[in-house]
Amino acid sequence: MSEFNVQIPSAFDPFADANAEDSGAGSKEYVHVRIQQRNGRKSLTTVQGLKKEFSYNKILKDLKKEFCCNGTVVQDPELGQVIQLQGDQRKNVSTFLVQAGIVKKENIKIHGF
Repeated sequence: MSEFNVQIPSAFDPFADANAEDSGAGSKEYVHVRIQQRNGRKSLTTVQGLKKEFSYNKILKDLKKEFCCNGTVVQDPELGQVIQLQGDQRKNVSTFLVQAGIVKKENIKIHGF
């Protein structure tokens, strides 16, 4: 038998470039404001991607007072700390974060419906 020098290509990952860009500390670190449907008309607004140096509890306290809703800070193993608010507060949260100077408007992504 003769030996062949055949190299079997490894699996191609089409998202490797995108994952490499996201993992680095780039200038495009987005804050994601999402809505999750609960039961019936009830919904939940989540805010993730804020910088670590901000006090999540102080931001939550101001958001709760401003919008008259309840909320909490949840520790997620993959996403880190996530702020949860009752109701559909997507527009309110995004304007609040911009006016408070926490995030620039172009770095906010609003998801949902």
